[in-house]
Amino acid sequence: MNANDRTPADLLRSALAADPGRPLVTFYDDATGERVELSVATFANWVAKTANLLQGDLGAEPGDRLALLLPAHWQSAVWLLACASVGVVAEVDGDPGGADLVVSGPDTLDRALACGGERVALALRPLGGRFPQPPAGFADYAVEVPGQGDRFAPFAPVDPEGPGLVVGGEELSYAALVARAREDAAKLGLGEGSRVLTRLGYDTWEGLSAGLFAALATGGSVVLCRNPEQLSADGLAQRTESERVTHTV
Repeated sequence: MNANDRTPADLLRSALAADPGRPLVTFYDDATGERVELSVATFANWVAKTANLLQGDLGAEPGDRLALLLPAHWQSAVWLLACASVGVVAEVDGDPGGADLVVSGPDTLDRALACGGERVALALRPLGGRFPQPPAGFADYAVEVPGQGDRFAPFAPVDPEGPGLVVGGEELSYAALVARAREDAAKLGLGEGSRVLTRLGYDTWEGLSAGLFAALATGGSVVLCRNPEQLSADGLAQRTESERVTHTV
């Protein structure tokens, strides 16, 4: 990876330039049996479309606050990188009432209604499916994102020292986020080609780092497991072998 990368969007660009075809995020939902694998190129395409939606249709600007009410999921990872691409501050499990925008899963729609700005809902169905009935007061992400452009350019440069992420009550700049991700990767012994299986949620820095940022910072990939309590010890061992996991968190 490029040592000069200072934002998550920089890291993704470097990953795309290095090897667009390699896996980046492999997602399992052990309550439904869903498995989705996204290469660097496919993930970057989702990020570009989502960033275009965020900047264009939703009118988000650098410094705006987005309450991200989503579990550990591949689409959550996409939104985190889309926010970083635009310069929007992603507040993980943030207060919708104090946010400029909110992005919600199906289980937090009532809470998300407190946001007075733009509201986006994700059904979190297999293959990114839409809601059978669109929730009132929300744009359905699965309806809005497919028509967005496949390439993204921010209207204004993203400041690496500007606020980028709020998680667990702590605010990190983009540069601090990247630096901490690199530190975590070094502690875990991650390097190019490492494959991290994580059963942590996205509601803590540890979960976000293990489930996305540390691998992205070092040329690795993640196997992200939702509802891991549904997976037996034998099932975990089989997944570790079949996915060629090098590190488990």
